[in-house]
Amino acid sequence: MPRRLYPTIGFYSQAAVIMGRAGYLATRGRLTSAGLADGSACLVRALERVGVRFEVTGLEAVRSHAGPVVFVGNHMSALETQAMPGLLGRDHPVTFVTKASLMKYPVFRDVLGAFDPIVVSRTDPRADLTHVLKEGGRKLEGGTSVIIFPQAHRSDSFVPEAFGTLGMRLARRTGVSMVPVALSTGAWGRGTWVEDLGWINPALPVRFAFGSPIPVEGDPAEAHRAVVDFIGSHMAAWEAGSVPANGNAKG
Repeated sequence: MPRRLYPTIGFYSQAAVIMGRAGYLATRGRLTSAGLADGSACLVRALERVGVRFEVTGLEAVRSHAGPVVFVGNHMSALETQAMPGLLGRDHPVTFVTKASLMKYPVFRDVLGAFDPIVVSRTDPRADLTHVLKEGGRKLEGGTSVIIFPQAHRSDSFVPEAFGTLGMRLARRTGVSMVPVALSTGAWGRGTWVEDLGWINPALPVRFAFGSPIPVEGDPAEAHRAVVDFIGSHMAAWEAGSVPANGNAKG
């Protein structure tokens, strides 16, 4: 337990300062897209300071792509939502499709609100789909990329059959490309009372693998399969202890 206790205390004490500062700016309407990316990068550095190791591949292909995209990834913990804006940087503004319950957390709701996220109820799938297509289209037209985790729940394992097509539908509707994101973020555990406040375990590496942008042309199901195959192959390779090659070095 102490091996996880000390990094957990160390990280959350830093995160409280970072989130507190961001929340202060957000409530005053002064938290910009650049500020959100900077705050996210600060959280990544805070995790690194307590011993968490980040392995990131594929960012070059994303950064060299002109225009916004739909990022589609598996969902394991709170870490990916906190880290992705910082990994992508100031020049790639993003927002999220997020569940309504996250907008109830004190301070965090103000910071998340600064992203102007696409909030879904998770109670009416048809209404949620219509909302995501409408609002997601508006964000993409304005140059902001959209991050979607199309699983019903966070999971340590990847089940292709349970991976929804929402990202593909939004990309097809708007004519932008999808970027698959395979991730392994178990170093930030799920909490017992508050899901987003779990143990920090530096023994587990954090891995982000960004794929090359995939245009949704012709058969959209084929584009969806390409995303699923990318994520599934990386998850399987990581679980087996090997390193999949996706043609890109650390970003």
